[in-house]
Amino acid sequence: MSNFKYKFQMYKHLQAKTPEIYAEARKAADDLGITKYRGQIGLTGAISGCPAPMRKNVAEAIMEGERRTIPLATLVDEIREIVKDVYGDEYDACPVATCEGGLWVTFDTLFSPPISGRGDKYRARYIVPWEKHMHHQAGYGRPVPPKYKEILADRGTTPGEFGFSGKRLDNLDVVIVPLEGAKYDLHGIKYHPVPMLTEVDVEASLEVIAATAESHAPYVSGFASLAYDTPGYGYGAKDETGTPLLQKGLAELAKEFDVPYVLDNAWGLPFVGHDLRKSGGDVIIYSMDKASGSGTSGLIIGREDVMVPIRRGMGFHGDRYGTTASYGKAAYVMIDPGKEALLTQVAVLKDLRDNPKMYTEQVDKLYEIVTSELDKVHPKLKQGLLVSKSYNSGTVEINYENTWKEGMGFPIFSIEDMYAGSHLLQVGCAQMGIIATISYDGNIFISPGQGTSDEEGNLDEEKMRLAVKGLLTLMEIIGRNAGFLS
Repeated sequence: MSNFKYKFQMYKHLQAKTPEIYAEARKAADDLGITKYRGQIGLTGAISGCPAPMRKNVAEAIMEGERRTIPLATLVDEIREIVKDVYGDEYDACPVATCEGGLWVTFDTLFSPPISGRGDKYRARYIVPWEKHMHHQAGYGRPVPPKYKEILADRGTTPGEFGFSGKRLDNLDVVIVPLEGAKYDLHGIKYHPVPMLTEVDVEASLEVIAATAESHAPYVSGFASLAYDTPGYGYGAKDETGTPLLQKGLAELAKEFDVPYVLDNAWGLPFVGHDLRKSGGDVIIYSMDKASGSGTSGLIIGREDVMVPIRRGMGFHGDRYGTTASYGKAAYVMIDPGKEALLTQVAVLKDLRDNPKMYTEQVDKLYEIVTSELDKVHPKLKQGLLVSKSYNSGTVEINYENTWKEGMGFPIFSIEDMYAGSHLLQVGCAQMGIIATISYDGNIFISPGQGTSDEEGNLDEEKMRLAVKGLLTLMEIIGRNAGFLS
C-alpha cells in the first residue's frame, strides 16, 4: 500500500531517491552478469538514436551495389515493383531519407493548402485522435482547440522555432480529439498528461471524431493516426482479419469527407504488418531502419492516385519531357534517400516479401522469453500487466496501466520525462548497461536486434533474456522505492 496521499508526492519522492535507485540498478546489473555486455545489448534495435547492427545480407547489398553503376531511379523502380508484387498495381511507393521526412512531404502535399493563386490563402485542418507519439503524426499543424497548444512544447531536443513547433506547415491546423474510454491523467517526475489507451471505446470514439470533423467540415483536409495494433496504443479491438477497428473507422470517415487518411507506422513492418487494403487507409509511412532493419531511411506506400503528388514532391514522378520515373530536383530533395539507403531497402523488402517468417518467428520466441521471465516477478506487479505481441512492429508490448486500478500503481513516466532525462526506466536501463527502449505512458515495447540477434537476424535467446531480466529487475527496484511493491 502506498504511503502517499497524492500522485505528485510519489513522483517527488522518486526524484529524491533517483541516485539510490540508479546505484541499486548498477549493482543488480553486476549480479545478473549484464556488465560484460555493457552498452552492447538492448531492449530494441528499433530506436533512431542507436540503430541495430545490419544483417549480413543487408550490409552485403550495399557492398555489392556500390561496385556497380546503378541509376537511382532504377533502384526506386525496383522498390515500387516489390511493393506492387504484394499490394497490387493500384498501389505505389516512394522512398525517403527518414520517416519524419516522409510524414513531412506527405502532410505538405496532401493536407496543407496550395501556395499559388491570387488572394489570401485559406487554412486547412486535419483530424487526429489524442494518442501516443503526438509530436510526430500530430506535429505538422497548429493545435485546435487552443487548450492543446502546449501539448508539444517540451518534445525534442531544441525548444521554440527550431524544435517540433518549427515543422508546422503553412496555414495547416491539427484538430486533436480525445478518445472515449481513454485516460489522460497526469504522471511522471516531469508531471504531464499521458494517454492511457487500453480501454478505448472504439464505437463511441468514432462518433465523437465524426461529430468533431463535421463541426470543422469546411476546413477538413485529412485524417491521421498511428498504424500500430496493440492494446497499449488503443488498437486492441480488431476485426476477424486482425485489423484495428479504430483505423477502419477513421478510413471510412476520410472517405465520407473525400480526404486522405494517413497512417504513421514508423515502428512497423511493410507487408507483414498493417495492410492498407484491409484498413482502407490511403498512405502509410515507415521508418525502414527500425523494425525492418535497413539503412537509415523511410518508405511511403499508398494508393497510386495519392502517391502522385508525393512522388512529384520528391522529384521521382517522371521528367517534364515525359517519362514514367525520374530522380531529380523538387521541393523535398533535401530528404533524398541516396544510393546506400535504396540498396538496403531493396534487400529488406525482398526479405519481407519472400521470407516473412524470418521476422515473425523472432517475435514468437521473444514472447516466450518475456512471458517466462514475467512469471518470476513480484506477483503484485505481474497482476497488473497486459502482455501482447505485434507482428506489425516486431515487438512484445508490456502495458502496466492496470496497476493503477486499485489506487497508486507502478510509476508511469511521461514522454516529457524521456526528453528531460527524468525517466527512471529509460535512464535506469542505461545505468545498468542496457540500451533502453520506448517505455513511457505506461507502455513498454521490446524487440530483437540490438546485440540480441546474430548476423543472419536470428534471435540470440541468452542475450535477449538477459536484457529482459535487467528491465524487470529495474521495474521491481523502482516499484519498491515508489511504495508500490512491499
